[in-house]
Parts: sequence; structure tokens; C-alpha cells
Amino acid sequence: MQYFVNVVLPIPLEKLFTYSVSEEEAEFLQVGMRVAVPFGKSKIYTGLVHDIHTEPPGVYEAKEIHQILDEHPIVHPVQLQHWSWIASYYMCTLGEVFRSAVPSAFLLESETVILKNERTEVDESRLKDDEFLVFEALQHRSSLSVQDISDIVERKNVLPILNRLLERNVILLKEELQERYKPKMVRHINLGKDYRTDAALEQLLEKLVRAPKQSQVVLALFQLQGGTKNPITIRELEKVSGCSSAIIKALIDKGILEEQLRRTDRVVYQGDGLEVQSKGLNEYQENALNEIKQSFEKEKVALLHGVTSSGKTEVYVKLLEACIATGKQALYLLPEIALTTQLISRLQDYFGEKVSVYHSKYSIQERVEVWNNVLMGKPKAQIVIGARSALFLPFANLGLIIVDEEHEASFKQYDPAPRYHARDAAVVLGNLHKAKILLGSATPSIESFYNVSREKYGYASIKRRYGDVLMPEMELVDLKEQTKKRRMKGHFSERLLEEITETLDNREQVILFQNRRGYAPIVECTTCGHSPQCPNCDVSLTYHQHRQQLRCHYCGHHMAFPQSCVACGSPTLDTKGFGTEQVEKELHALFPEVKVGRMDLDSTRGKYSYEKIISAFEAQELDILVGTQMLTKGLDFRHVGLVGIMNADALLNFPDFRAHERSFQLLTQVAGRAGRTKKRGKVIIQTYNPYHQILKQVSTNDYDGMYKEQLYDREQYHYPPTHRIIKITFKHRDYNKLNEASLWFAKSLRNLSNIQVLGPEYPPVARIRNQYLKNVIVKMAKQTSLRQTKNSIKRIEKSFNAISQYKAVRVIYNVDYV
Repeated sequence: MQYFVNVVLPIPLEKLFTYSVSEEEAEFLQVGMRVAVPFGKSKIYTGLVHDIHTEPPGVYEAKEIHQILDEHPIVHPVQLQHWSWIASYYMCTLGEVFRSAVPSAFLLESETVILKNERTEVDESRLKDDEFLVFEALQHRSSLSVQDISDIVERKNVLPILNRLLERNVILLKEELQERYKPKMVRHINLGKDYRTDAALEQLLEKLVRAPKQSQVVLALFQLQGGTKNPITIRELEKVSGCSSAIIKALIDKGILEEQLRRTDRVVYQGDGLEVQSKGLNEYQENALNEIKQSFEKEKVALLHGVTSSGKTEVYVKLLEACIATGKQALYLLPEIALTTQLISRLQDYFGEKVSVYHSKYSIQERVEVWNNVLMGKPKAQIVIGARSALFLPFANLGLIIVDEEHEASFKQYDPAPRYHARDAAVVLGNLHKAKILLGSATPSIESFYNVSREKYGYASIKRRYGDVLMPEMELVDLKEQTKKRRMKGHFSERLLEEITETLDNREQVILFQNRRGYAPIVECTTCGHSPQCPNCDVSLTYHQHRQQLRCHYCGHHMAFPQSCVACGSPTLDTKGFGTEQVEKELHALFPEVKVGRMDLDSTRGKYSYEKIISAFEAQELDILVGTQMLTKGLDFRHVGLVGIMNADALLNFPDFRAHERSFQLLTQVAGRAGRTKKRGKVIIQTYNPYHQILKQVSTNDYDGMYKEQLYDREQYHYPPTHRIIKITFKHRDYNKLNEASLWFAKSLRNLSNIQVLGPEYPPVARIRNQYLKNVIVKMAKQTSLRQTKNSIKRIEKSFNAISQYKAVRVIYNVDYV
């Protein structure tokens, strides 16, 4: 009997691919194992076994698999079920979910290897210079990679050279799988077998009397081994003995010491092993915890609505304690990596080495080790804290999911596919595992609060700050008035400067929020009005003063800051608008003695950069911290007396139906960083429109008022949560072709019943990386069948792709876009 496996490939193709396997392989293979399979003419991919069966494919002859890569499955069946839901709901392929979900080290794609053709006699005189360099290199090395050849000939495009050498039969090409995960091996040391008795050791020390350094090493090793049963590393021995590695090597060569390589986990708990008791809850937290437990008993998702600094984390800790006491795993999702750095130390104090961390700043190797720890259900991965990608880990026994700051847009993946929302995907994952699900926020998303009002979700609230600290005092400063009266110093109003001075005199810290990085978003010539634009995107270049650069924040294109206008040659260049860099510079001029830090995407590129800035601010090494929205997300600073919002209008005047909701959330969250301990904090909001409804609601902390107003607007204009929405984006280099294609697609969509179609329309930035964009928005009522609508859209796409001139136009789906 013939056996076959259906395999998921990490490529954006709709269908599974079938490969043949022998009877022994079929018996050994399990769903969720990886296999290397040939695909196309010569490429080898890592495929994931989806199912094993005996039905041959009808359209093509099944190839044999190349090799089996795993002894045990690396993906659970429940995970595959979850991936299938993500692919179906967010209108992408299972292959795209597979590629996004697993650490890239698991996807062993083949690499082209260049070999010398031993069967051909080569006339070296006929070879060109660059061809001869490759040929000569192959005399000394058995094989070369494409990168090696690129380095040898000092050219990026080496394909023409390889093609010429192939035509003359000088070289052969072969595909080889490259293993990207390498376990960490640490060198350990022990006494040689002949010297492990007391008598033998005594004789050895007598022998080493004339070699005091070597004697010192042996004594140090003996001393270290006496205090622990753990193997001793060479680094430890060097440190304790005070001797160099050369002396240790000499003892190894003599056979006095033995060296062993031991596999070590990269993910290591750094604490002292003493777990701290979690704090007791106050009556408001206790009530919220009981309400959450009641929702869990009814098998409902619970929403915890707690004002900033109300102690939501302590409620989470109590739930985590209850979860791990039953031996189950817990997942704690956060929107921003910056938040994890502060929370990790808190959770490790309570749970010690039971906490694992998983996010994109971790190396590939570290992510593989966390994945394996979760897969094997190790105690060190009982609680996983991470950003949205932690959702894809192979949980076998998941008992609790906490989604903190659930309103955050960072939970939505934009590019590449799958364009999923981690909060919604977490709810589905929890239901598949029959786990308890808690969403938490000081400013819940309108969608989540709507689910509470429809009794789909349970609800708990904490309306008072921990320790009965008052909510911060809010003050709106009219920039129009201040500018008219000439009371502005740079971008600082007189009122904000007064408060900064007073706060610093009280030895408290200040946070200043400006949601734009760089020095200035626009550089303009005051003579001719020219502003440098990005050659690849429809945006002006942002000025970064510390690098003296103009930079595009969409494609990364940059150029040196020009000394004169490139259009008219005039040196009269001026900046418009301001970013975090300019605020930082103005602060240095206004308060020369004060230590100022900056936290934005430019200053947090390294793995530990978040940690360094947050730790320095917590330890009061910085007096003022300037930052973008990274600052707003649940960070807990004890000594912040003042929060200044430099320009609230930039948030409010954004062309998006969620702009007012986002502004309320962002301003409330950043205001919540002030006065988190005993003393009441203060918030100064600078704006040109102090009578704006949202600013009034922020200053009175009126979430209910904002919710009712926004819900009414969205009901009127058919936006979520009362309606569903799918954004379809069209992408192509040719402006005219894109227009034609998007119009054809929109016209076809309008033939469908029960949906409303807006567009096609250009977005605010209509060209990115030399690709033009056009959007169509599909709205449908909640009662309309989402599956039927998606199937109809997919059918239209098939007809669209059958038209030859539209085939190259890329169609991107974004379901429930935020």
C-alpha cells in the first residue's frame, strides 16, 4: 500500500502539497513533525506534516520526501487548528501563518552550493578575470556559497558569472539544507581519572611544587568542587584561580585535567532563587478578582477595567498563582517589548525561574529554546510573558491567558501576513484549550466594552488607584493664546516650564510626550518653498539632527543634511514641526544642569536598550524622559510628579475613524504615569483646541462619555463594533494599471448583496517603496455571514487574477483593520 503525507509549506500558496512516504516512514511520522521536501525544479523546503493518508493526488504525481527532520512533533494538533482559524479568518494562507508562527531557525530552506566539475578539462586562458577568481577558489575549497563568491569577486550580482561558468561546464550547482539552530556548548573541567583519590591528589600537588601556577589551578578546582555538585566551567576556574587559560590548557594536555563540552540552555534565570510573597489585595482589587472568577465560572472572557495605577498587575499575579498551582501553563501578553522588561523582574520576584520571555528582540537561538521548553512543558516555561508572537508557542496544557493593555493597536500585525489581532486570536486560542481568558486595560477598546454591554464578556472594574492616591490633576494649556501673548519658549508654554521647574525642585521626575521621533518632520526652503521628498515614497524626509541626516520613516532612505536648497541653491533652510529630538535639545538649553533621556524607536534599537533607559529612569539617574507612545504603555515609575503632553492636536486630527478613541486612550495612558505613589501627580496638555470634546473627556476621566459618543458615531457610519470591516489594499508600480485594477475589483464587489463598498481611494501616503497603493473598504452588518462574504471576495480575486494585465497587481486583505 502506498502512503502519503499532506504538508504545509512556508510559502503563500492556498493548498497543502502531497508527498509519498514509505510504510516505515508513515508509521514513524506524526502530525506536527517537520520534513524536508523538494519543491519546484531544485528547491528544498521545510514542510510541516498536516495529515498522513493513502490517497494519491489526482492532478500530479507525488514526489518522495527528502528527509525527516524531527523525532517528535514540534507543533501540537490544537496549534494547527488555531493556525487554520487564523488563515481562514484573516484571509491568508496556512503557509504564511506557519512561517510567521515558528522561529525562523526551524525553517531550513536549502542554500545553493557551488562545486567544481571534476569531469571537465578547463582552459584557464579562456576564463575572464572574475571567472578565474571563482575557479581558483574552488581549487582550494570543496564548495562555495553564493555569498562566498560575492565576497571573492567583490560584486553583489554574481548570477551572470555563475551562468557563464555553468555554460562552460566549469561548475555544478547543488542544493544543501543548512541547520540554523546550534545548541550552546560550554566548556567544563574536571580532574583527570587518575587523580580523583586523595592519595593521588596529594602526590600530584607534591609533583607541582615547582609549578606554583598549575598547583594553584588544581587547588582552586578542588575548592570549587567541594562546594557544589554542579560541573565547573573553565571561566569559573580562571576567575577563582586567577590564572590564564594557557595554564589550564597545559594541565589538560598533561592529562591532569579533563575537558568536557556540555549543552547549556541560553535562557537562564538570573535571580537568587528566593521567591517573594505576592502583595495582599485591597478591597477594590479583591472585589474585582471575585467578579473575574465569577465570569470564569460562566466560561466567559473577562474584561478588567482598572484606572491607571489601580494595581491590575497584582490581580493578574493572584490569577497566575492559582493557575500554576493546578500545574497548567499561563500566557501573559503585552503590546510592547518595553513593558516586558519592567514586568519580567516583577514576575520573577514572585515566580522565580518559572517565567520565560518570548519576543522579537530575543535571538533566533533563544527563541528556539523557549519554544522547546514550552513544548516539553518544562517548569521554567510555566508562565510565558511576551509580545504578540508568544501566542504561537506550542502550549499543551494552557490554563490562563492574560492580555494586558488589550486596547493597544500594537497587538495588530500589519506586515507581512497573517495580519492578525493578537487579542482576538488569544480569545480563540483560549477557547480551543478551554483556558480562562482575561483582558485588562485602563481604557478598554470600544469593541471589548461593546461585548461587555451585550453580556458576551464578563466585567470587573477598579475605580480607585492603589493606596487611594488621587487621579492626576489635568490642566489644558491654550497654545494659541500663549503664542499670541509671546509666552512660548521654543515649544514650551510658560505654564509647562513653571511646572517642570517646580517638579525638579521637589526632586521629582518629569515625562514629556511627543508622538513623533526625529528632530523635525519637514525641512523647507524659505526662499522657494521646496521641501526634500523621499524618492521612493510620497512623504517628506524627516530631519534627524544627531546624525545630520534626512531620513524616510517608511522605506529607510536617507541622505546627508544639505547645506543649501537643492532646488534654488539658497542657504535659507528652515524646519517645520518638531519631534522628540528637538524637545530633548530645547530641554538641554532651558535646563543645562538637568539629565535628560529619550525613548523612541531611534534610541531603543538594541536588545537591552529599553532596559537601560527604563532602569536609569527608575534609579533616578535621569530627571526628564522624553518619548513617543512607548512611554504610555503601562510603565510604572515611582517618582514621576509631572507629565507634559507637548501637542495633543497631532493625535486628534488624524484621518481615521479610530482617531478620537486612540487619542483618549493615549492621553489617558500617558497621564497615568504621573503621581503613582503617595503624592497626587499633575498633567499639562498643550493644545491649540482646548475646547475639543475628547480633551474634556480626558481631563475628567470620562470613559463612559467617550464610549457612548464614539459608539453613536460608529452606528451612524457603519463602523466596528456594530459592523464588520475588511480593508483591501492594491499595490503596483504602475499608477494607471493600479487605478484600472482597483476600479474593476470595486465594481465587482458592488454586485455582492448585503455589503457596503467605499473606494477605491488613495491613502494619506499613496506610494511606499515605489509601489502605489489604493484602498477599498468593505463594510457589513454583524448579522451578514462573514464566511460567505469572504468566499465571494476570494471568487472575485480568482477572476481578477485570470485577467493578464491585472495579474501582477498585489491584493492584500486586512480583516478588522485597526
